Order: sequence, then structure tokens, then C-alpha cells
Amino acid sequence: MYAIVDIETTGGYASANGIIEIAIKIFDGREVVEEFETLVNPHQLIPRYIQAFTGITNQMVVDAPCFEEVAEKVFTLLQGNIFVAHNVNFDYSFVKNHLDHHGYTFHAKKLCTVRLARQILPGFPSYSLGNLCHSLEIELKDRHRAGGDAQATVLLFKKMLENDPNNIISQSLNRNSKEQLLPPHVSKSDYDALPASPGVYYFHDQKGKVIYVGKAKNIRSRVNSHFSNNSAGKQKQNFIRHIYTIKFQVTATELMASILESAEIKKLWPQFNTAQKRPEETFGIFVYEDQNGYMRLAIEKKRKCSNPVCTFHYKVDGHGVLKKLVKTYQLCPRLCFIQTGSDPCIGIEEQHCNGACEKKEMPQGYNQRVVQAIASLTDTSSYVVLDKGKTEEEISCIMVEGGSFLGMGYLPKSMKEISSDSIREYINPYKENSYIRMLLRSYIVQHPQRLRRLDKPPETLSHR
Repeated sequence: MYAIVDIETTGGYASANGIIEIAIKIFDGREVVEEFETLVNPHQLIPRYIQAFTGITNQMVVDAPCFEEVAEKVFTLLQGNIFVAHNVNFDYSFVKNHLDHHGYTFHAKKLCTVRLARQILPGFPSYSLGNLCHSLEIELKDRHRAGGDAQATVLLFKKMLENDPNNIISQSLNRNSKEQLLPPHVSKSDYDALPASPGVYYFHDQKGKVIYVGKAKNIRSRVNSHFSNNSAGKQKQNFIRHIYTIKFQVTATELMASILESAEIKKLWPQFNTAQKRPEETFGIFVYEDQNGYMRLAIEKKRKCSNPVCTFHYKVDGHGVLKKLVKTYQLCPRLCFIQTGSDPCIGIEEQHCNGACEKKEMPQGYNQRVVQAIASLTDTSSYVVLDKGKTEEEISCIMVEGGSFLGMGYLPKSMKEISSDSIREYINPYKENSYIRMLLRSYIVQHPQRLRRLDKPPETLSHR
């Protein structure tokens, strides 16, 4: 049996919105054998645009039952049947969220008539319920009301059952099929093309614009995880609704995927990426000379045209680095603004300040150590990180020149020696950012054997 469902709601996601009308039609493949329809009091105001869209007003639902009063009936009708709806994940997320909230554990197989229609009835300019019914000459009464839309979905689904010689509907219900999980507009061929390899994947909207970039050790598995839960939250529901196509780029390693993801996010600025869209490097360590001739280090907010010694996303990270410099190079915590107030210098007490704050140490000697501390923060080395390639005939290569990330690519295993000049033609350039620098620093610490210096005589290339 099929439970064909349509709902009207106060908004686009279930976690903060309510159902204001629900219609369920139990369909045996030939006719509707049972049906249920009711307005629902959501115990929240219906936005004006929803009232205009559906014709359902606040006054109409005042005396309607709340969902708790109809939950048992809804659960009884749905339990054991296949849940069918036009854009099924939207209706399913609301109904499941409301049932779960009132103590009914609900799970069902799902069929999306948007996805099915694209496969069984291809070639139409639009697959919205209204436009599709118009194209197929299906009568649609009471548009944007649960009962009218549910009845139209019954007629649409019946037409698809009658025109499905390739058993697409049955295949969609197969346990291994992803049809139940994919967003309504995403082609299964896009999903089937995804490799089980490291790389970056791109979600595009209806106009082809990239709205999300992600990286993965296994692209297929990671994309699947986006769709395998039916979160009722606003972000997830908006996200799913906007995805139309999926594309990808394979990389040889997970590190290369992480670097490519970061570069693409900074370049494309996708709508649904948030983690790496914060401002770059907000704070910096600055150096200046005071009236007494002592060079002083200070953490300040980075401003346009300023020239910090090094930069950080968070002030606390800068403090950590500065405290380490103070102890390593015997600097004064007062002159570095780590200690404020009138208490005795803790650096003198801990024996790493030689008294510059009390003018017991002359500026020349103190300043030499400040210069050394600054130099320790500046990495001007050139190197490559070598690892496995995408094929047996190549080696992956990430290149850093003069302390700055240059790009990455793939070297032939037949290459005799490695130097900046010999590998440059194989490197695709990418714009550097602080996240990429952090990735590389962390990776090199954990995998020093992958590092090859370029500021030394050329080495023979061999894969490690």
C-alpha cells in the first residue's frame, strides 16, 4: 500500500515550524481505499505570505485539533505503508518530526514523485506539481491545499505506475537504491558517477552556480552522508532544496583534497559553506621601537595596509606564540605587553628577563634577541611534499616556495631529479591562505619523511 501525503506548514523546516493541514490517501495502486484530511492548529501564528499562498488563516485553525490529537490516526495510517509525496523529503521531515515529538517512532520507505516523474515521464520543462499536472492534463483542484494537492499526486502517481515498463518505481524501493535519499532535483546519474576516491565535490543550484564545496577521503561516501539523514533543521532543508547537480575533482591524497577545498571556497565563496568564510587573519604581532630605544612586540588587530610580523585568526593564538618567544629569547613580558600593571616583572623572577624593563639591560643587546625572535616566525624555506599519485605512473607534489604555498600537481615517476625548475611545469597554481599554511605545517610535523627541500642541491626522485 502507498500512503500519499501532502501537508501545508507555517514555514520551510520542521524544527521550528508547524503543520497547519494534512491529507493522507491510502492508495492500493488502483484506487484510494482510505483517506484522512484535517486542518491542524500549529499553536503559532501563520505568516501572512503562507496565508496568501494557501488561503489558510489563523482564524481557520483556532478550533482545529492540534497535531497531538491526530498523531495516533496519522501514525496508524502511515505505519507499514510506503510514504509518497511530491518532494517527499520535505513532507516526510515534518511528519516524522511531529510524530517523534509526540512519542511515535516512525520510519518508512519513501517515494518522491518529483524524482520518479523525471525518469518515467521525461522531457517536461517543469516538474512542480502544478506545472506537471497542467502538462499531463491532470485535474488539480484546491491548489496549495493538502487535500487538493494529495489528490493530484494520487492521479500523477497512478499515471506513473501505468507507464513504468522498466520498473523504476520498484527499483527505487530497493534497499540498495539511493533514490529515496537523493534531493528531488539531483539526477541519480550524478550520484552514480561519484568515485570512492579522495577529492573535492561541488553542489550546484538550478542556474549552475556552486553553492557548496566539500572535501572527502571517499567522495561517494561523503556525499551520501549529506543525504542519508533527514534533519528537520532550517539549514539542512534549505541546503537540500537548492541542490540540482553534483560535480567533483579527484585528488591523489586527502591532504590535496583539503587544500583544494580551501582554495575553492575562497575563490567561489559558496552560499552554504561557512567554516572557512570568516575573515582571514584578524590579529597580528607588530614590532615598534619605544622612546627609550627598546624594540617592543605587541598583539593588535590587523588593519588595512598594516605590516604584522605574523598573523592569527584568534588573539589567544597570538598570545600563545608571544609567550613562547618571551621565554625562548629571554624577552621582557612587560615590553611585550604580556604583563601589565605595577607588580614586579615576572620575567625577572622567572629569570628570562635580563632587566630591560628597568633599564638594567641596554637596548642594543635586547633588540638583537627581538630580531632573532622575529626571524624565527618567518619561514622562507622552499620544499615539496611528495606522496602517491592518482595512478601508478605518477607522484603527487605540493610545492612551497620562499615560505609560501605555490600550488600542486603530479610528477611522472620517470623524472630523474627534483628541483624548482624541473617540477614547475607540472604544478597548478592556487592562491595561498592561512588555512592552507596551517594544513601544511601540521602535515609536515606528522609526516617529515614526505618533505623534500628545494633550497638544497637537486635530489634524485624516488617515491617514499
